[in-house]
Amino acid sequence: MTILIEQPVLHESHVEGKNVQVVETNELVLDGGFQVPKNESKDGFNAPENNAFGQSFRDYEAESERQKGVEEFYRLQHINQTYDFVKRMREEWECCELLNEVVDDSDPDLDEPQIQHLLQSAEAIRKDYPHEDWLHLTALIHDLGKILVLPSFGELPQWAVVGDTFPVGCTFDESNIHHKYFKDNPDYKCPAYNTKNGIYTDGCGLDNVAMSWGHDDYMYMVAKENGSTLPSAGLFIIRYHSFYPLHKEGAYTHLMNEEDFENMKWLKVFNKYDLYSKSKVLVDVEKVKPYYLSLIEKYFPKKLKW
Repeated sequence: MTILIEQPVLHESHVEGKNVQVVETNELVLDGGFQVPKNESKDGFNAPENNAFGQSFRDYEAESERQKGVEEFYRLQHINQTYDFVKRMREEWECCELLNEVVDDSDPDLDEPQIQHLLQSAEAIRKDYPHEDWLHLTALIHDLGKILVLPSFGELPQWAVVGDTFPVGCTFDESNIHHKYFKDNPDYKCPAYNTKNGIYTDGCGLDNVAMSWGHDDYMYMVAKENGSTLPSAGLFIIRYHSFYPLHKEGAYTHLMNEEDFENMKWLKVFNKYDLYSKSKVLVDVEKVKPYYLSLIEKYFPKKLKW
């Protein structure tokens, strides 16, 4: 599924002098739902025991060729994500159309194209929270910023687009995955940045914190700049869903304000579906398309700035 700059039309579109082809495929099939897990939590959410590779979810220690690539990804990310880099990237983003041809090199759990992950997450949430349509749309668009790795949209290196996110401008908490590689980041020894608060203050609010640059911050900026009517919890999810040191390890909470703590409740709900809905079972795009297009129309303007 593709969201166009003009009101979404699933055919060829003419955008700013360019012919944009919307790629559709008839290879997607509906298979009655997602994989059936063995365990059920107290809140009724079903979480599978293993990922598609037969390993525990987010297992960064398992020996495999994919894990070697994941570790190399984080080595490059931790070295290059500096405060100055983040400031520059936030100033340089430009208009583009959302496509989805991306496989995330930082994800140890699945190697499917991102469009299926988006739909799987959205459909799983839709089933359990049928009346929270803003949450369904948030799930659909939360990873769309990953198009920044594509040649048509800047071809940023994956370390500048995907992976766990973290604040820059303060010390790199040890809860960050593959923390050892931060020692080669220029900010690591900078006196202004290597304390717990760094350039921030306790309770300053995450909106005032510069996060490592990636698809999370980019999509958050797109939603904000276009006046999306998604609730603050939806915007919070988009910007911080990869902030695992916070919502999984409990780090950096000293920077949060009261609104952040309220929004965190929804992020924790969303995170279950973001992580555990990944499956080899594909969603029938044509069947669910009308519903999600109606949500795009409800929460976003007809024309978007990218």
